[in-house]
Amino acid sequence: MFCPECGTWNRGGAATCVRCAEALPDVPARPDAPDALITALRQATGNRYRVLRRIGSGGMADVYLVEQETLGRPLVLKVMHAHLARDDEMRERFRREAEAAARLVHPLICVPFDYGEVGEMVYLIMPHLGGGGLAELLARQRTLAPERVAEIGAQVATALDYANRHGVVHRDVKPDNVLFDEDGNAYITDFGIATAQFHARLTASGRAMGTPHYMAPEQAMGRTLDGRADLYAVGVVMYECLVGFPPFDAADAFAVGYKQVHEAPVPLVEVNSAVPPRLAEIVMRCLEKAPEARFQRGADLAAALEAWLHEIGVNREARMRASTPAVSAPPVPSGSTPTPTPRATDRP
Repeated sequence: MFCPECGTWNRGGAATCVRCAEALPDVPARPDAPDALITALRQATGNRYRVLRRIGSGGMADVYLVEQETLGRPLVLKVMHAHLARDDEMRERFRREAEAAARLVHPLICVPFDYGEVGEMVYLIMPHLGGGGLAELLARQRTLAPERVAEIGAQVATALDYANRHGVVHRDVKPDNVLFDEDGNAYITDFGIATAQFHARLTASGRAMGTPHYMAPEQAMGRTLDGRADLYAVGVVMYECLVGFPPFDAADAFAVGYKQVHEAPVPLVEVNSAVPPRLAEIVMRCLEKAPEARFQRGADLAAALEAWLHEIGVNREARMRASTPAVSAPPVPSGSTPTPTPRATDRP
């Protein structure tokens, strides 16, 4: 760069001029070359979305935060891994996630806005929920307050009831697939392996699909499923939220599946006596081996959880206030007694 004082040429990055020793102005770093994938994404979506950054990656897709150019709203772009996009069955499953979820119009189901295929690039456009996910929350806190667990369970069960009544069984309910909006409402997402009445079977008979730790016994055995398998998974999620781990674990997926089928879960009150007995009873009913012994509909499970919350006198407004991050308090005047600030662990 040229020195603004004497005009002498200096190499880039020099702090002072080699001739007059005057300080040289800072020069902004040269921007990195455009990411080839991000450029391809923009082209594949017709430049309708501005790719901001990658925010995560799963077993099936990478996830990017994008902004819709015309409306300026944040959205999520899910791009199927290239090696999976070359597999016809996986590509079809990804497409069916969009088709299955797009038929479900419910305020607590994360529904895709758009789907596209351009060569080997297959993508979904989803709403952006600013409250993070249940998996992240458990990673930070390990357990949640019983009242918060009941509220999450009730909302997820309500959404699943709607999906089940419309012929869709999710089959992969787990913390990774529960997201929150900025008000703390729980949404169910990722219908990638959902089965629906309007779809023929995609996988071979007897092949179990799902996440072993959250599979119902009939799912682990590869049997035909209905909505009660999703409610079993909700029970596993609530169990994990209350004590910090799911009811069954083992060294490999087969061993976990064997336990789901043949072993009884340790009762919640034996794992942690602080879990409210009525809530523990509701969760353990979800984990019954026989589908007919569980709640028969998501609405029944949601009603039981809401009834328990009503019994203990916790209303939704109070729960949402408690789950809102605390604002820094103003300085306390000298000589006064400060009001204790609730700890993060005290809030649901």
